[in-house]
Amino acid sequence: MVERDLKLAGWKRDQICDEYPITDGRILAAGGRPRRGLHLRADYGLEYRPGMPIAVVEVKRTSIKADDGIEQAKRYAKKLEVPFAYATNGLKIQEIDLDAGMITEIDAYPSPDELWARYRRAKGLDEGLATDLVLTPFDQSLTNWDNTPKVPRYYQRLAVNKTLEAIGQGKDRVLLVLATGTGKTLVAYQIVKKLSRGKWIEGRPPKVLYLADRNVLVDQPKDEYFVQGFGEAVHKLGGGVAKLGRHIYFALYQSLDQQGKAATGDQKALFEKFGKDYFDLIIVDECHRGSAKEDSNWRRILDYFDSAVQVGLTATPIRERDADTYRYFGDPVYEYSLKDGIEDGFLAPYRVRRTNINVDVYGWRPESGQVDRYGTPIPDRDYTQPDFERVLEIKERTEVAAQYLTDLLRKSESKGMDKTIVFCVDSDHASRMRIALNNLNQDLSRQYGNDYVVRITSKDGEAGLAHLDEFKKVDSDTPVIAVTSRLLSTGVDMPTVRNIVIFRPIGSMTEFKQIVGRGTRLFKEKNKFSFDIIDFVYATRMFNDPTFDGPPVRRYEDRVDDDGHLIESVEEDLTSEQSGVTESEAEYEQQEEGALDPGAGMSDDELISTLTTRARRLYVDGQDVFIWNDTLYVMDTDSGRPKMIEYRVFAGGQVRKLNLSPTELRGQWARAKSRADILRELRGQGIDIKVLAEQMDDHDADPLDLLLSAAWELPAMTRRERARRVRREHRKFLDSFAADAREILEFVLDKYIEHGPVELRPNVLTLPPLREMGSPSELAARFGGGDELREALDRLGLYVYDAA
Repeated sequence: MVERDLKLAGWKRDQICDEYPITDGRILAAGGRPRRGLHLRADYGLEYRPGMPIAVVEVKRTSIKADDGIEQAKRYAKKLEVPFAYATNGLKIQEIDLDAGMITEIDAYPSPDELWARYRRAKGLDEGLATDLVLTPFDQSLTNWDNTPKVPRYYQRLAVNKTLEAIGQGKDRVLLVLATGTGKTLVAYQIVKKLSRGKWIEGRPPKVLYLADRNVLVDQPKDEYFVQGFGEAVHKLGGGVAKLGRHIYFALYQSLDQQGKAATGDQKALFEKFGKDYFDLIIVDECHRGSAKEDSNWRRILDYFDSAVQVGLTATPIRERDADTYRYFGDPVYEYSLKDGIEDGFLAPYRVRRTNINVDVYGWRPESGQVDRYGTPIPDRDYTQPDFERVLEIKERTEVAAQYLTDLLRKSESKGMDKTIVFCVDSDHASRMRIALNNLNQDLSRQYGNDYVVRITSKDGEAGLAHLDEFKKVDSDTPVIAVTSRLLSTGVDMPTVRNIVIFRPIGSMTEFKQIVGRGTRLFKEKNKFSFDIIDFVYATRMFNDPTFDGPPVRRYEDRVDDDGHLIESVEEDLTSEQSGVTESEAEYEQQEEGALDPGAGMSDDELISTLTTRARRLYVDGQDVFIWNDTLYVMDTDSGRPKMIEYRVFAGGQVRKLNLSPTELRGQWARAKSRADILRELRGQGIDIKVLAEQMDDHDADPLDLLLSAAWELPAMTRRERARRVRREHRKFLDSFAADAREILEFVLDKYIEHGPVELRPNVLTLPPLREMGSPSELAARFGGGDELREALDRLGLYVYDAA
């Protein structure tokens, strides 16, 4: 009926898209196999051109009022950023005009042209270049690794079209902020494809320069996207030679800034061999990096080609005194955050294990006159976490962290084969961590030819890049653990990574977001739907920073006179707060090594200053180092931002949301059916009973007692204590059954002690040794039939759980 009415209004079949996909549904990773939450699908999306929705339709049955679909229709329209939505039951049509703020009952749907004209007015699009570019079809020639087409998601279409609108309206600096793992490269490709097809430049395809500061950020989009879509039109610049006649160029800033060969007398940088107006479009990937700094050599390149439209892509814009992404590119035309991606089900949710080492908590102080491994006197002072691996290296600290990580990986379902990145302080620290992990996993290292654990840093050169190529492949099992410093913190697509290990202090919010982003990609083909962050250095405190999931803010200090009148607002210097350690790994490693005895002739203060700025450290062995404690955290969805909350506290909150008193919870838990309903609801909220038992360090307690303790701090009983109580206080109930039936109930209690309440239901009859005693129907006959068996088990459950 709805399709008939739409066709009567002039909508063609290919413009009416039923079951219009919007989101995939949040990943619910607790309790066994991951599941999807509610996905968003509009009953119909109305597209003026393919990939260009301008309205949605929510359809209800004729027995339900059309008005009941209004809120759903509004939600879909807001997500897609279309100004029109319709709610109908086939008999009545309600039009929701979000631009005008009106809800109106209408007799018939507007025609495509009529609605498109209203759409353009709402969006401020005139009949010009911007409209033509937006209406240019999306490219559908690219395929995923499994040969399925790369279809842009709703937010990618929005990012592309908003960029094209801005370009069509004459804006020459455009910023897109998209969380790591959300497909910035596909967005960049579609922008270039639509500009090429839409005849942005009259008479020829646009000349494009794609800029980045790492080879992997250049080669991956070039080879996996642009070469597939544009063929021989694509060329990578470098080595001082530029092949002209192409129209899509890829380059490193460093390569473009290189001068010509001295033998030719040509001292021009490579980029200066092009005319200032040679390029029409420059795409700046990871634009928060060098190009954002006003005084950087790399900025010279962008300033040289200042007549080109420049589009900046980043997940982490920065706003510092001398490096401001917004000051250069302007406010983002579109933003899509990590929180958005997780909520929509396009990014993997995460858990955090905060693991404290005793010397990190309390610090370390040498004994009087103590020297290090090489005989260097150790200045007598307290050494704390920022000193470790820079000033002072404690061998056992690295070994204890490696042992903890090994134990954690070995307990996983893959038995140590979950791909993991370990971020260390520098290459030297990464080397020692690599050796420690290798030696703790000799069996796997031997099995995989010493490629189970590898180091990938700037010092590893081509060998490290070869390991990186294998590590990021989705169809490669090894390497399993990649130990690095900064080299893998940004721009590397590694969808199968399940663990991010942070073993060095992080002072920069930008860097922290980039590191977390290494795990956010989903890969359903290998059942990767979530990831863990193992944090040894309390870096994940940044999750609780209000700026974590939003853009950085400028902060101002207001100065007032004695009467309280505003004199001036002075921008505060956030550089020290946001930047942290700013030198690159390569710069740090290139600092002077120093002698084995760097402290000769120096005071303690001079020695510490020297050790802090030079690569030589103090090396200490034989210290008492151990894991102080570890706590699991998850994201608090109630706060509206990625605030971390301790797992036990989170679980208690979800239990209380059931709106049951402790007594009511016990009563429902006692019955198999209602217990299954409760478990299903808790799993949907992210509660895993096994994880809760681990965090409460009580594997013998009944799951009910874990929930009661988490929610109301009630004392827990072991399953053995509950079973003993039933046998002592409810002997009359057990003895009321014939011996052959009582035998089954006694067996069920034994299984309950061993496995928990899963055994308090009829399928227990299929377990050994009961299944050897007869078929389920034969065993149920001992109680008089199946109904009597279920009643007996429910009563047994009531007696098990009637303890306070």
